Formats: sequence, structure tokens, C-alpha cells
Amino acid sequence: MPAAGTRKPMRERFREQVREEVKSAALDQLAAGGAQAISINAIAKQLGVSGPALYRYFSSRDELLTVLVIDAYNDLREAMADALDTEAPDAEARIRLLAAAYRAWAREEPHRYELLFKAPFPGYDAHAKPLAEAARSLMGVVLGVLHHPDSAAEKPAAYQNEEVLEARSANTENHQLAVALWSRLHGFVSLEIGGGFTAMGLDADTLFETEVQVLTDRVRRAS
Repeated sequence: MPAAGTRKPMRERFREQVREEVKSAALDQLAAGGAQAISINAIAKQLGVSGPALYRYFSSRDELLTVLVIDAYNDLREAMADALDTEAPDAEARIRLLAAAYRAWAREEPHRYELLFKAPFPGYDAHAKPLAEAARSLMGVVLGVLHHPDSAAEKPAAYQNEEVLEARSANTENHQLAVALWSRLHGFVSLEIGGGFTAMGLDADTLFETEVQVLTDRVRRAS
């Protein structure tokens, strides 16, 4: 147990608990009907409280949605970063690990994945600063791998937000490559979870292996 005096105040712990319950209910709504289905009043009814009471925890549906998006970016980034815990000899092998982790997360969390890359509803600012920073964290993981192409000794450190911005501003070769890799991977995964390959009678696993080979070939040529 935490030492005396280290626990958060009860009011703060209660607030965090309520926010987590609201987010959980909102994710259920998201899975059932997409972002348009998210309703604070409906969540309040489910939790047995009044709508106005929940607005003390989330000032608007937009704020709630923003928290869900940032959580999803963080979870996807962690899944990618965790994949790099596996020993790999070079950047090509690590790109394979990242691609597999990215695809696996999207397949396990399709509604949350789509939330990251589709406008949820008219008027929502999907490019607000906190969202942009969260999105750049994904690019930071890829740039970290490309920055250490031949190092197998330790897990490559992800670029931080300012480092990603600097690489983008300088239009570095690694940033161009990272954007190209993400674009191809995102395109593939979006088609897969959207049912595009199934509709065409295509084997997604075989296509994925081919796509990853294209990605790693490009990394090798750039090394």
C-alpha cells in the first residue's frame, strides 16, 4: 500500500473514477454506432446520474471525444513501442515489428482506429494542438527506428514532439521515408478493417506480407 500521505485526495480519486466510467460507456457507444452515437446525456442515464452532473467531468461531447482520441493514439503508440522490445538486428526487422503491431491494434480496436483518421462529426476540430501532438507521437516511434538503422544493441528511443517537428521542418530524408511508410501501412489497414479485401475476395495476410516486404525494401535502399 502507498505510504501515508501519498494517496490522492478522495475527491480527486472519485473524479478520476467517474471520468473512467464515462469513457468506458462512450467507447461502448462508439463500438455500437460510431462517433455520432456518443451522447453525454445517454451516458448519464446509463450511470444513473443527471446529464448536467456529468458536464462537471466533461464540459462537452467534443472534450470527451478528444480524450478518447488521445487515449487511442497513446494506446497505439504503446503497442508499437512495446513491439520493439523484441530483439531485432536492424531497422528492416523493426519496421516489420512495427507494421505487425500497428495492424494488430487496428484489427483489435477498429472503431478506435477509425476514430483517429475520420472526422467524427461536422464542426469538430480534429487538428487541435493536443490531437496533433498525439498523432506525431506515432511518427516519433518510426523516426526513432530509422535514426538507428543498424543498432541491435538496445531499443531505439522514439523522437519527442519537438524532434518530430524539427525533422518535418527540415524535410529530412528519414521524415520523408517515415511518412511514406505510414501512408502505405495506413492505406492497407484502412482497407482491411473496412472490409475492402474481403469484398474483393483477397487474402489480407498474403497481401500484408507483400506490403511489408515493399516497406522493408524501401528502408534497406535508404540505409
